[in-house]
Parts: sequence; C-alpha cells; structure tokens
Amino acid sequence: MKTPKEIKVLEKVCSEAKTKKKLTDEQLAQLSEAFGSQFTKAWETIEEKRVKKYVFSPSGRVVWIVVGREREYQIMPAAGFCSCDDFYFRVMDREAHICYHLIAQKIADALEEYDLIEEEDGLYDCLMEEWKKVTA
Repeated sequence: MKTPKEIKVLEKVCSEAKTKKKLTDEQLAQLSEAFGSQFTKAWETIEEKRVKKYVFSPSGRVVWIVVGREREYQIMPAAGFCSCDDFYFRVMDREAHICYHLIAQKIADALEEYDLIEEEDGLYDCLMEEWKKVTA
C-alpha cells in the first residue's frame, strides 16, 4: 500500500525534528500545507501540553495519551491507531489518512514536547480501564 503524500511529509519532518529538537518555519509551513486545520489543532495540542507519555516500571510499558476536547484518547503510534471518533469514522472509512491526535503525538515525540508521567506497573490496569471508558 502506497504511503499518502501528507504522511510522508509528517514522517520526514519528524525524522528531521528528532535530531534538532525543533521545527523550522519551513517545516511548519510544510505541515500546515499538508494537513491544514488538522495541523493547527495538533500544534495547539502540543503547545497546550496535552500529549502525555506514560512509562510504567519496572515493565517499561509505554502508553501515549492525547487529551482531546471530549476526553483522553489512547494513541498506538506503531499501529497508527487513535481511540477518537475521528479515527473510527474518517480514517477507518478512508476519508482521512490520520487524525490530529496522531499528528500531535508524532510531532511531540520527535520534539520531546510531551508530559512524561512515570507510574508503577500496579496502576497500569486501573489506568487502562479508565482510558477505555467511552463517555456518553
């Protein structure tokens, strides 16, 4: 399956940002052109420190959470998955390639601009249950 152009832009910019830990004006423009309002929402999410990286010990398990407008969404970066409605309705129906929560997580990870939360493994199951709850 061919990688969409905007995803290639995101991957390239994130790869470059990992080494420099910042984005240039040109890279910001590339992301804005590729994603439009999705990038604007993703960038606001990063600036508002709503990307969370939970690291559990001693297992080393990592869970990414993005605090959205409605609730907290679990992100699985390796699978390209987000638990938000936009992912279910637009990405799964192939109307979009990615949701803004995933864009925010990928950029935040590359820039190391996330809230790092370290917890004991004993809290993992409890937190996972909380994140799985769907608000009505």
